[in-house]
Amino acid sequence: MRRLSPETFDELCPSSMLPIRMQNKWAPLLMRVLGEGPQPFSELRRALPRTSAKELTRALRSLDRDGFITRAADPGSVGYGLTPLGQSLLVMLLDVYDWTAEHWDELVDARERADRAEQAQASATS
Repeated sequence: MRRLSPETFDELCPSSMLPIRMQNKWAPLLMRVLGEGPQPFSELRRALPRTSAKELTRALRSLDRDGFITRAADPGSVGYGLTPLGQSLLVMLLDVYDWTAEHWDELVDARERADRAEQAQASATS
């Protein structure tokens, strides 16, 4: 493996602009929903029922700010759609989704092992 240069994590390096830095857990899911075509806010809420309107709005603003989606206001409704930049990122996200599905059992097993170890350690110290 190649050694990282000291500038790798400089404020202006490409790593700091990495789109997967999406600090909102709903952002990738929103992109996946918007990959099916433009959607009004109400449809996005229906597609992601576990999120609040506030969380959804925060994720949409973040994606808009980063250039992944556009917000189009038609008379009477507001809709959201992917930009070409968002569509190009979605291609990679779909690969990540496929990888996750392929390794789902391994990921769940690893998380359950870690949770059991954490519980055992907490029990031992109490």
